[in-house]
Amino acid sequence: MEFGRSDRWRLPTAIKILIAGGFGAGKTTMVGAVSETRPLRTEEALTQAGTHIDDLSGVERKLATTVAMDFGRITIRDDYMLYLFGTPGQERFWFVWDELAMGALGAVVLADTRRLDDCFPAVDYFEKRDQPFIVALNHFEGTTPFTIGEVRSAIGLEPDIPIVRCDARRRDSGKEVLITLVEHAMRRGASPVGTMS
Repeated sequence: MEFGRSDRWRLPTAIKILIAGGFGAGKTTMVGAVSETRPLRTEEALTQAGTHIDDLSGVERKLATTVAMDFGRITIRDDYMLYLFGTPGQERFWFVWDELAMGALGAVVLADTRRLDDCFPAVDYFEKRDQPFIVALNHFEGTTPFTIGEVRSAIGLEPDIPIVRCDARRRDSGKEVLITLVEHAMRRGASPVGTMS
């Protein structure tokens, strides 16, 4: 991707992007796949005591959960640095979202089509903040593929918000998602919300 500069909008040299979505959608996996450095993870083991809190339907093999954030970094042509912040998915950890969102150019809402309802809170959050976001449909083997139109209708997204397919395990797929988000934010003439913390 060629990041051009224009008189109307200039891309900051440090770009903060959130990777949000529901519990088990693949946020930690995506940050780890695209980061050029070993990602910082704040994962804790899921325990039997938490089974009444965390709904594991569709993600029964999940063994750990993010409790604060995931962090990764990508250098683009030595001019720009992308800082990736993966948000925790469960409602009890949403209080950290406001801090993570400060200074962010935009967000990727990672959606698991097995549990599409889980992405609604993230979509609502970024819509209310008027922060640029896209939806990335993470592919899970053995799932029924939905068309982009079906997903757009189910989530109730405006036509100008991009929806892309991805495989959060693959670096090249994750990079394409990030490119789509940055291009979307540039088209909207967005600037980072708040100050970068």
